[in-house]
Amino acid sequence: MKLNVLQSEYFNAADYFVDRNIREGRKDKVAVLCEDRQMTYGRLEKEVNRFGNSLLSSGIRLEDRVAMLMLDTEFYPVVFFGSIKAGAVPICLNTLMRSKDYSYFLNDSRARVLVVDEALYPNIEEIKTELKFLERIIIVNGDQNVTGTTGYDAFVCDQPDSLDPAQTCPDDACFWLYSSGSTGKPKGTVHLQHDMLFSVETYGKQVLKVKEDDICFSAAKLFFAYGLGNGLYFPFSVGATTVLMPERPTPESVYRTIALHQPSLFFGVPTLYGAMLAEEGKVNGVRLCISAGEALPADIFYRWKDRFNLDILDGIGSTEIVHIYISNRVDEIRPGSTGQLVPGYEGKVVDDDFNELPQGEVGTVLIKGDSTAAYYWNKHDKTKEAMMGEWFNTDDKFFVDEEGFYYYVGRSNDMLKVGGIWVSPIEVEACLIGHPSVLECAVVPGRDEENLVKPCAYIVLNKDFSPSDELEKEIKTYVKKELAHYKYPRWIYFVEDLPKTPTGKIKRFELKDLEEQKMLSA
Repeated sequence: MKLNVLQSEYFNAADYFVDRNIREGRKDKVAVLCEDRQMTYGRLEKEVNRFGNSLLSSGIRLEDRVAMLMLDTEFYPVVFFGSIKAGAVPICLNTLMRSKDYSYFLNDSRARVLVVDEALYPNIEEIKTELKFLERIIIVNGDQNVTGTTGYDAFVCDQPDSLDPAQTCPDDACFWLYSSGSTGKPKGTVHLQHDMLFSVETYGKQVLKVKEDDICFSAAKLFFAYGLGNGLYFPFSVGATTVLMPERPTPESVYRTIALHQPSLFFGVPTLYGAMLAEEGKVNGVRLCISAGEALPADIFYRWKDRFNLDILDGIGSTEIVHIYISNRVDEIRPGSTGQLVPGYEGKVVDDDFNELPQGEVGTVLIKGDSTAAYYWNKHDKTKEAMMGEWFNTDDKFFVDEEGFYYYVGRSNDMLKVGGIWVSPIEVEACLIGHPSVLECAVVPGRDEENLVKPCAYIVLNKDFSPSDELEKEIKTYVKKELAHYKYPRWIYFVEDLPKTPTGKIKRFELKDLEEQKMLSA
């Protein structure tokens, strides 16, 4: 799929997503709603220009990195697109990490500038002496008079509010996202100027079908690849409005924000949808819900539909491909399936030797599409392993049915082999969620007294249920009736909560480690 707009020699993503809205007459249209504040496209463009000019005045040049450790407020699109317009490369950092993680991110990326929310600055204060390349720290929100830093207001003071976009080409570096690091240190994923536009032209226009009068609210944060599309470049691609929420996405905060701004498109993750179903609240104004991050259990889909009369479009994307590449469609929803390939992407299911498998067989999915990152920063071997020419190795296990619907069965290292037969933890978890007592769960390999692998389940109960031996037996019996006998969890542990990544994915590797420690101490 070739994009006509990229046929010219120069292309700057900030010009497309911000300036184009001014040229098309949306100067007075509200671009951002945040708590009780709003920002029009006209004001956004001026603030983007002021920040871009400030970077240039401070010596930042083409492809210099600007790290962003920022909450989801109106400053985020200003800094993100202001950096891109000036020719710099913003790096969206996870706001829920620890000081040692930021030391790694900032030294690995060699960012010269860091823009940080005042509330998050203590994480940086601890490691300032370790930062080898950082030259300037800019504080946004809160108290901007922090010793050794520059306040945002002072940084942009007296800067002109007009700026010609840097003469970048479609294949220049545009922004970075760091991978989750579940298999080693996080990897700096380098995206190009055209990647966001490709995602807009494929998923945004052909699946999501976002419109100018839409109001988009993403509970998934902007530092997350999924959230960046939902909350910034999808709405800005059509002159729509985005709702930004700086606080943590709990059922209470999400219901409150929906009541305040009445978004038409709501983006969440499966664990959040499950938690919202367990609490009181309304979703007035929402016309469509979207889910990604993990497979959406069919039971959550049906309960959400029953309560709110709204569909949830489940899909899967990745940091490397920038957003969703397999998804259900409004008129073609298959609960329990991740959906079909998004138009513009190609996919194939392969075995361990990368031979394509027939329909119905489980294998690793490879994806081809022009939003795929160019490479991992300073990770040549990892780049070669994952980015196989035009194809990207997702390391996700799927099978495809005769109608082209993809069914997720887990990460390659999540699969369980029980009695010589592969078992998908996703399938067992989806079954467990169907029991009325189960709020959320995770299935990992346990080992019996003969050191053989069997499914083990960690379960968070709904608030009306309490742990008991009787309930454990009931749940096991329920799974035996729904699935093949060998798939039922031999051990069930009732827990208060499950370990999760900042993007809401369950950290199965932590639970696997816990099971291994139990075996070693037995």
